[in-house]
Amino acid sequence: MNNCNITTCSVNLYKKLISYLNFFADSIPQLFLRLLLAWEYGESGFEKLHGTNWFADLTFPFPFNLLPPEVSWAVSTFFEIVGAFALLFGFATRFFSISLIVLTLVAIASVHWPAHWTHISELLSGYRIIDENNDGFGNYKLPVIYIVMFLPLLFGGAGKLSVDYLLKKKYS
Repeated sequence: MNNCNITTCSVNLYKKLISYLNFFADSIPQLFLRLLLAWEYGESGFEKLHGTNWFADLTFPFPFNLLPPEVSWAVSTFFEIVGAFALLFGFATRFFSISLIVLTLVAIASVHWPAHWTHISELLSGYRIIDENNDGFGNYKLPVIYIVMFLPLLFGGAGKLSVDYLLKKKYS
């Protein structure tokens, strides 16, 4: 006969579920973050690789404004494509996370940030995916989300399903 009442069985089931989740906590979340970010940045990089350089029309923040638009285009394309593959495999994840965070901050400052704003409510109006009305309040929501997605990878690493983990395990 089973001595399991509904409360005891529920608690045991919950503990077992938490145990499974804890077991995968150092691998699955990082893997999915890496895959999603790799897709997004790889897609952007390949669009640049096969597209026309529109960086000449932008004003970059210092010190990035010191580079010619062709160099900025090449650097951006390189880090988006190579960074995407590195994220995919979990190789040099912290380096590419910080590199792509910097690239994204430059993109926010030069493309997505409001052209003009005088009140905090106008600034917050730019926290959106697209600028449908071209009202000058920007569209920095998606880049901010990407930066936040990079933070667990930057601070916690690529996770157990990565080249970084295998290298650490081999050389530690």
